[in-house]
Amino acid sequence: MAKLSHLKDLYLEQLRDLYSAESQLVQALPKMAAAATDPQLKEGFERHLGQTKVQLERLESLFKTLNEQPGGHTCKAMQGLVAEGEEMIKADATSAVKDAGLIAAAQRVEHYEIAGYGTVVRYAEVLGQSDQAKVLRTTENEEKDTDLTLTSLANTLNQKAAQG
Repeated sequence: MAKLSHLKDLYLEQLRDLYSAESQLVQALPKMAAAATDPQLKEGFERHLGQTKVQLERLESLFKTLNEQPGGHTCKAMQGLVAEGEEMIKADATSAVKDAGLIAAAQRVEHYEIAGYGTVVRYAEVLGQSDQAKVLRTTENEEKDTDLTLTSLANTLNQKAAQG
């Protein structure tokens, strides 16, 4: 990690963390969609994959505006969250229980992303980058919407899992 002597340095480091996280998620979401048995959950993962690709493009655009490169950082937190999702994919579980577990894994990812985007929105505001804050807030809101969708699905799928 480069020396962080100004909030802008931390802002860039956090943006790189989010870029790495989103890049990892682009690889993980197709696996989660393939493992899901509920059609709405499968569709939700596929829809979020498309959304995640757009979010990556937004981050790339921000880096271009800042004359910076997005790479050079690996989000270790997302590596762990993806690994937990892969454990659920491989779990010996009934379809309903696996779907409930996939939702749990996905919501952990969403909560991490919500926290990350919320942080960089505030940094951008403090740094006087209102245009960047607006772009980042769009992604933060998308992550919140995805979390709400997962919660709604969980209300149904958890009941199915409880019935065995």
